[in-house]
Amino acid sequence: MKKLFIKTYGCQMNVYDSARMADLLAPLGYGRTDVPDDADMVILNTCHIREKAAEKIYSELGRLKKLKDAKRREGGAMTIAVAGCVAQAEGAEILARQNAVDLVVGPQSYHRLPEMIAKLARGAGHALETDFPADAKFDALPENNAGVGPAAFLTVQEGCDKFCSFCVVPYTRGGEFSRPVAHVLAEAKDLAAKGAREITLLGQNVNAYRGPGTDGEIWPLARLIGALAQTEGLQRLRYTTSHPRDMSDDLIGAHRDIGVLMPYLHLPVQSGSDGILQAMNRQHTAAEYLRLVERVREARPDIALSSDFIVGFPGETDADFEATMSLVRAVGYAQAFSFKYSARPGTPAAAARKQIPDDVKDARLQALQALLSAQQDAFNAGCAGRILSVLFEKPGRKEGQAVGRTPYLQPVHADGAAPLIGRVVDVRIEAALPNSLKGVLTRTLEKVLVH
Repeated sequence: MKKLFIKTYGCQMNVYDSARMADLLAPLGYGRTDVPDDADMVILNTCHIREKAAEKIYSELGRLKKLKDAKRREGGAMTIAVAGCVAQAEGAEILARQNAVDLVVGPQSYHRLPEMIAKLARGAGHALETDFPADAKFDALPENNAGVGPAAFLTVQEGCDKFCSFCVVPYTRGGEFSRPVAHVLAEAKDLAAKGAREITLLGQNVNAYRGPGTDGEIWPLARLIGALAQTEGLQRLRYTTSHPRDMSDDLIGAHRDIGVLMPYLHLPVQSGSDGILQAMNRQHTAAEYLRLVERVREARPDIALSSDFIVGFPGETDADFEATMSLVRAVGYAQAFSFKYSARPGTPAAAARKQIPDDVKDARLQALQALLSAQQDAFNAGCAGRILSVLFEKPGRKEGQAVGRTPYLQPVHADGAAPLIGRVVDVRIEAALPNSLKGVLTRTLEKVLVH
């Protein structure tokens, strides 16, 4: 058995892709290892969203080159591959800058890995694949043979047609593509049969899903969720990431009507300033976003909201930033992600005038994160004393302890719950801690196991 090490950067879609790459390589005799030191193949599955992403990859490749050289001196060999969005954006440059790299494969081409490895074995030199045939990729993927935990990811949509001025996704993942309904249902059935009790549907703009249905019609995400809800053994459904433009009436209704769809919605807004939203090409206003939030809460009053924010976008004034703070105060988020703007080469915003100084971005980010942290703390504190269902996913740090998540995606640890991993159990929340909730079982372990 050859050893395969995969280092995954970025989003849940990359986590999903890494697992599928391992599935592809298993028939070639590769089994996964947790360390790169003696691996026969190393894959860096990269993300281009975060600041200085490419530089971090080159730094990692420098360390891997030393391992590869040491293994060669001992008579062995190591194949190094760069996959994902950095590979898509900078494929030829990667091969030119780091000669230790053997393979560069974009996110829509990793199904060709076995063919690329065979090409290397024939002594044909480096291999580069950065095409965009998402349909071909999914058609070529084998059955999911990786270990399936209680919570699993399932990619249903890839790519983006929105072209936000700060974002590289349309250039690295291509246009919006939705997998056929039958394929999604079959994969979900397989995941549930292997023990998944919760599935998170993934897509760059997952609520833009428009997949060919089993009846010849095009299905929106709401209809797909309704069909997935009938999957035997599946108790929870989530989806991420959404765009406000695609938050349709039927999808809002799904949050009201479909019980297995969790009361949690990640709905990125990025800014509360209409001027900045227009410069970002978000194609919605702050008022439209707030009305959308109101409609979602009318349909599902207990829903928890999450979002993404960028501060220091080119041209952002103090008034623009205060508009973002006002929007955050108006919505009240259970959690959120916030970042300083950083230019992505090739995007319109990178060439914009009025770039914001780093010290201003730092100050604004600190103020925003303080407000968001206070809202998250308040939401978590409000759960104390409540009984919430928890899907236990893995062992905790203490003997006999298990860690799971509430419907609102909060981590919960409970003593004595280790035998319940893989089950959804009612838990009384005793306290909100800095990064998690402390819970206790509402029934004795023996009674829970009986049921």
